[in-house]
Amino acid sequence: MRSTKTVHVISAHAEGEVGDVIVGGVAPPPGDTIWEQSRWIAADNTLRNFVLNEPRGGVFRHVNLLVPPKDPAADAAFIIMEPEDTPPMSGSNSICVSTVLLDSGIVPMTEPVTEMLLEAPGGLVKVRAECNHGKAQRIYVQNLPSFAAQLDAPLEVEGLGTLSVDTAYGGDSFVFVDAAALGFALVPEEAHALAKLGVRITAAANEALGFHHPDNPDWRHISFCLFAGPVTREGNALRAGAAVAVRPGKIDRSPTGTALSARMAVLSARGQMGMGDTLTAVSLIGSTFAGQIVGETIVGGKPAILPEISGRGWITGTHQHMLDPEDPWPEGYRLSDTWGAQ
Repeated sequence: MRSTKTVHVISAHAEGEVGDVIVGGVAPPPGDTIWEQSRWIAADNTLRNFVLNEPRGGVFRHVNLLVPPKDPAADAAFIIMEPEDTPPMSGSNSICVSTVLLDSGIVPMTEPVTEMLLEAPGGLVKVRAECNHGKAQRIYVQNLPSFAAQLDAPLEVEGLGTLSVDTAYGGDSFVFVDAAALGFALVPEEAHALAKLGVRITAAANEALGFHHPDNPDWRHISFCLFAGPVTREGNALRAGAAVAVRPGKIDRSPTGTALSARMAVLSARGQMGMGDTLTAVSLIGSTFAGQIVGETIVGGKPAILPEISGRGWITGTHQHMLDPEDPWPEGYRLSDTWGAQ
């Protein structure tokens, strides 16, 4: 086999969402911080195209690059590559990375609990993994500080009229819409319609509302639309359906950890969730992430929460992505049948 490059990957998913992990074959990108390294990858696009574009990737795939941490306290660092973004943080990807680190032996596992400190582009995240018989059974991630940005903001969407939406940050940026008000029951059969509409709503929100992270001036857009199901409560246990539309047009198979963090921030801002409560988010495939508020803080003068999310991850295989020197599509390709208009 001829190849001008070989990228070593351990594939994984977290509650249904693919989050592959590059463990070899790629040198760390330039940059003094993990955030700067992630900006270099986002601007350069060579690695993103190679692993995310067809024929090696697809609209369903997220890929994480392991890099040496910059913070001496961190056990490992990772850069997240999603179909359209190279974001500060991702819940499902952090669970995939943690699972790969422990289940593959890159970070030594201690049973029954292993604790790690991971460095994401957006900052440090604490990980606690319940481990048994050589397997990380459940991953708990203390996510980045999360906050509500705008509540009950009017948003005009062509064909829908004026919606009342929330915007929030949970390690990534969201616009929330009421799923039931738009006629959605959040069932698998609605995935295609949710994906197409969600991208339209995200685009409208970026144009009309925008987003500003007070501590990260580089992050100036809304990434996702969360179709938020109604919240039910039994004592301190809250539960809600969730479907997140990911650009350029798919639905997250997991309940989306950053969306769960952002929704807890919104519920906290409304006085509907506090310390001691838990929120379980349910995806279209029936998988769940659990969340709780473990602390409070301030971000840019705004009240914010310290969220902890948890879920399960599984390794699905190992791959060596190669490039034949005569391959006419060295960076792959995208077509609008699955990738949408480019």
